[in-house]
Amino acid sequence: MAAGSTSPAARVLIVGGGGTGAALAHDLALRGVAVILVERGEFTSGTTGRHHGLLHSGARYAVNDRESAVECIEENRILRRIAPGSFEENDGLFVAIDDEDMDYLPLFLEGCEASGIPTQTLSPSHALALEPLLNPSLKAAVRVPDATMDAMRLPMRFLATARANGADLLNYLEVTGLLLERTAVTGAAVHDHVTGREAEIRADLVVNATGPWSERVAAFAGVDVPIQPSPGVLLALRGRLCNMVVNHLHRSGDGDIVVPQRGLSIVGTSSWVVEDPDDLDVPEDHVRRMYEEGSRLIPAVLTADFRSVWSAARPLIGARETDTGRELSRTFKTIDHADTDGIDGFVTITGGKATTLRGMAEVCADVVCHKLGIDEPCRTRETVLLPHTAHLAA
Repeated sequence: MAAGSTSPAARVLIVGGGGTGAALAHDLALRGVAVILVERGEFTSGTTGRHHGLLHSGARYAVNDRESAVECIEENRILRRIAPGSFEENDGLFVAIDDEDMDYLPLFLEGCEASGIPTQTLSPSHALALEPLLNPSLKAAVRVPDATMDAMRLPMRFLATARANGADLLNYLEVTGLLLERTAVTGAAVHDHVTGREAEIRADLVVNATGPWSERVAAFAGVDVPIQPSPGVLLALRGRLCNMVVNHLHRSGDGDIVVPQRGLSIVGTSSWVVEDPDDLDVPEDHVRRMYEEGSRLIPAVLTADFRSVWSAARPLIGARETDTGRELSRTFKTIDHADTDGIDGFVTITGGKATTLRGMAEVCADVVCHKLGIDEPCRTRETVLLPHTAHLAA
């Protein structure tokens, strides 16, 4: 079937089994599209399974990246509705430690109000009553609707629901090339890491949803995607040092958040840039900064028992000349390569955050359906997802 078909059985191949690919498979399956999703490893084994598990209120971006802030608070509300039971609805505190933080406070409150993010300004005594292990010299705190989630279980709910609606989900299949006929992508060549076999998967349209690997997959079609992989170090400590998400009330920086996760506390994160998202290390000086900066928020960070440390690459959209990646927006982008590069049958969705996976998928699915002549609305804003364990019954 050629791209541009009006058949609701049009076949779409999604490359990437992380949060974005999972949400897109769910959205397209609800619209009656025949979906095949391939992932080179286990589902969610890339960036998706390595973040700290924060459901963003958007407050972190309210001053300097308002587009991302608005996206986060909107999706925060939708995800709570469609994925009940997936979140610890514990709220977040942005804590001012020094005079510079207090100078930032009016800008922060103004940005949150403009972005539609509810806030409650707390006195130091009120904040310490909520979180006794906070730095006792804090000057103020602001409560926002952050929450925590399991990094892998939420995307698995999208995958489980997509599978129940007919999507074909295949892991340990790595895309090794794209099939090109003149100026159109018609499928992908894949390597099966279980059997060692090579195969081809034909499709009416291919979606590149590989996050920080988007540039690599796009190159198979001879096109460029301006992605800057930006890793960050995350430190896991034993014990819950806080029950709310604790953030440093200042411009985004290293070690400025402590996220409670079950019986652990996750301190994050740093930021640098790399060429290869598969070649990540854990710089010792970054780990030290997690301890140092995290302890400014919660002094007990310095003495808590170590559990683990790791890094993960963010897929940031923008110029590759950036030094740390922090100056790039956390918003997302859908690229129709027919418009940008003259290559039909190929779309890239990249950027964004775990919190915005559903919204990213909606925008991308609208583009895909328009290209395929499918007139079906998005239904993911109200469709309650199956439990993450439902995929085991398939």
